[in-house]
Amino acid sequence: MPDLSYAVPARMAERFRGFLPVVVDVETGGFDAEHDALLEIAAVPLTMDTDGCLRLQPTVSTHVEPFPGANLDPRSLEITGIDPYNPLRGALAERLALDHIFHVVREAVREAGCQRAILVGHNAAFDLGFLNQAVRRTGHKRNPFHPFSCFDTVSFGGLAFGQTVLSKAVLAAGLSFDSREAHSAVYDAERTAELFCSVVNRWRQLELLEQAQRGLDAA
Repeated sequence: MPDLSYAVPARMAERFRGFLPVVVDVETGGFDAEHDALLEIAAVPLTMDTDGCLRLQPTVSTHVEPFPGANLDPRSLEITGIDPYNPLRGALAERLALDHIFHVVREAVREAGCQRAILVGHNAAFDLGFLNQAVRRTGHKRNPFHPFSCFDTVSFGGLAFGQTVLSKAVLAAGLSFDSREAHSAVYDAERTAELFCSVVNRWRQLELLEQAQRGLDAA
């Protein structure tokens, strides 16, 4: 069996080729990233402990004002329970919302010694698509995320637990999931982050077991 002692570096900057995984969830006014409103964003940067295991950092989030002319599908709003024009939401215009999220992500990237963030999501192409469209609409020049690469916990959950639905994959991982809290960007991002960390950390535990077994075999 090959030596895997090098497989998980002690620094996050070396674990994913200079990318920092940041879990993102968005809530929207539909499924069309170009025409439907972006209504909520939550992001959970990850960090690595001395054992090479991933941990969640504090979540950053914001409500977002629909951009001018945005579509709002009543069926999507019924699922999320969002009232886009409720003044109590404290929503930010898209540019300010991106500034708020991106500032925290850039700080996390810098602290980890990474070069860029990589989006982690459940059906990640959906979240990345809405994020990229908001970046284009606002002309934002300081997007810390890779523009097309991502980690998708649908694949991770299917591989590790045989489950591709977020709630079922989270429960299969031995974690908790409250369906009453679902479709909140913060709640879904944090559950997705826990699922991602669970899979990556299981792989790390396998590596440690293999290293320990090799040590016993060599003794």
